[in-house]
This record gives sequence, structure tokens and C-alpha cells, in this order.
Amino acid sequence: MKKILVTGDKGYIGSALTEVLIDRGYYIEGLDTGYFEDCNFLKFKDKYKSLKFDIRNIESKHIEKYDVVIHLAGLSNDPLGELEKSITYEINRDASIRLADLCKKNNVKKFIYFSTQSIYGISQTDDELEEDNSIKNPITAYAISKWEAEQYITNLGDDKFHVNVLRPATVFGVSNRLRSDIVFNNFMSNAYATNEIEIKSDGSPIRPIIHVIDLCLAVLALLNQNNKNNNNQSCNVGKRGGNYTVKEIADAVKNHYSEAKIFYSGEHGKDSRTYKVSFNKIYNEFSNSYNPQWDLKKGAIELDNFFKKVSFKKDDLFGTKTNRLNKLKDLLNKNLIDTKLVWKKD
Repeated sequence: MKKILVTGDKGYIGSALTEVLIDRGYYIEGLDTGYFEDCNFLKFKDKYKSLKFDIRNIESKHIEKYDVVIHLAGLSNDPLGELEKSITYEINRDASIRLADLCKKNNVKKFIYFSTQSIYGISQTDDELEEDNSIKNPITAYAISKWEAEQYITNLGDDKFHVNVLRPATVFGVSNRLRSDIVFNNFMSNAYATNEIEIKSDGSPIRPIIHVIDLCLAVLALLNQNNKNNNNQSCNVGKRGGNYTVKEIADAVKNHYSEAKIFYSGEHGKDSRTYKVSFNKIYNEFSNSYNPQWDLKKGAIELDNFFKKVSFKKDDLFGTKTNRLNKLKDLLNKNLIDTKLVWKKD
């Protein structure tokens, strides 16, 4: 049986992915620094072993027994990445490159790296952006660090070391460690807790989005295929028809919460980050194993049921449990981690 290491297993995506992998019969272990370990609403016990560890300190002994490494660990979005840019590069770029090098050195057979569609940044075309031929224009530390790591990692694969890079659309949906600081989840939680949907731009930027379980299906597709033709390849992950304007995403939320009021705060002005992404590659290469099931209507029902189940409140929306930047700031204010985001010893 393949032994799989999931880095970042205590995050929003990692929490969902580990459940999916275990349900499909995979043997997994986790590695996570634990910033967001307690960001859960429901009590649950992990069904696998996980090491609390900073990815920046990774050594051969931490990965030498695994057949597959799925690398999720990192500072996870643009606002978080801007907290301290030098640390973003340390974690998202330098530690990822070191991990990939160690995996190859220690005979790991497959390395799956989670990049981001934020690398497309500001698109100057209305065409859907393809993986290889489209211009990359990352404009934040988060996006730049991911793009630089991706460029390095996709030169490592060979006959014994299979490398795949996933570029997910912005994720939505329920996870054991829910986030409210990503667009659809944010609009849904705002509508539920405050009866308002705040749009901080003019609503025109395009955001591709994907349900967290559909993203996990893409990982399963990679685990079940070792096609030499897709070694060292990057792949956009999303659903056909999954490119929405921010206004369209807000309208989908209002369709579920009809009494919620949409308003434009103008906080971000006319947000220049806009891009429309093609998902033809993943559909073509994994036509027998990648079949995303979730749309916004189904996702709205799921999130609404979750909010009711956990008695979701306004404090949850703006607090540390669902907002990753606020959580890190809280750990800093409580002197639990230092300015380099390293845990302080007791």
C-alpha cells in the first residue's frame, strides 16, 4: 500500500483531503505547524498520525518512508502573504523547493504540489487562460512565491520521480476547519450572520471557483495515474462554467438568502485582479477520473446547513476561527509565535 504524506493537513483543504483519502482506503500521515489546528466547530478525532512541525525545518528523516508527498502547507492567500513578505517567500517558495529536492533525493515516487491560479494575476485578455501558453502576471508575494516554486519544481521530475502541480481555483464549501475569508464562503457567511453581502470591489473581476471536494477529486485522479506525458506538468483545477464575476457569485448567494442585501463598500476600488481560466486540460487528461459534482446552488445549501448545525454567529465570521489572517495576528498578540511565525517554546 502506498504511504502518503500530506503537508498542511490541519488547514481548510487539508482537513477535507485527508478525510477523502482515508475514505478511499489510502494510508496517510500528516505534517502541519498547527497554526489553525483548533479552528474547528465540531469535535472530531483524526484517523491518522500527524506531526506538528514547521515545514521550513524539513529534513530527509521526515519524508524518507513515503511513496507520495502531497504538499499543501503554506501561507494560503494574498492577504496572509502580505502580512510579512519575506516569511511568505521562506515558507511558500524556499521550503517548498527544499521539500521537493528532499523528496527526489529520498526516492519519493510522486510529488503533488498545490500552486494557485493567482499566478495569472491581472489578465489582459478575455480568453480563457491555459496552463502553458498564457502569460503569468503574479502581483502579490503569495502569487509570486507560488509561481517561483512551481517553476523550480516542474524541472525535477524524471523516470523515478513524478511531479504534478495543481493550480486550484478559489475554493468553497464545508471543511472541518472552515474558512470565511474566501469569496463564496465569505459572501455566504456574511449573508447568514449579518443579512448583508459586502462586495469590496465594483463586482466586475472574474474569479474561478471550485468546491473543496471537487478539488480532492483532482488529487485522486493524479494518484491513480502515472502518465509519463504529464510528468512535470501543471494543471488548472476547476469546473467547466466555473468562471464567475464577483457580482455573479454574490447573486448566487442572494438566490439562497433572498432577504440579504448586497452592497458595495468600495474598499478595494476597481480590483484589477481578474482572470478567466480554462479547465480543458484536466478534463481531457483525466476524463475517466475527474468529474466535479458541485455548483454554487448545491454549495449554498451545504454551507447553510452547516451554519445552522454549528449555530454560526457574527463573531465566528469576523473572529479567529474562520479568518486565517486574524488567527495569525491573534497568535502574535498572545506571544505564542514570534515575528517569523515560529512557535515559542513553553
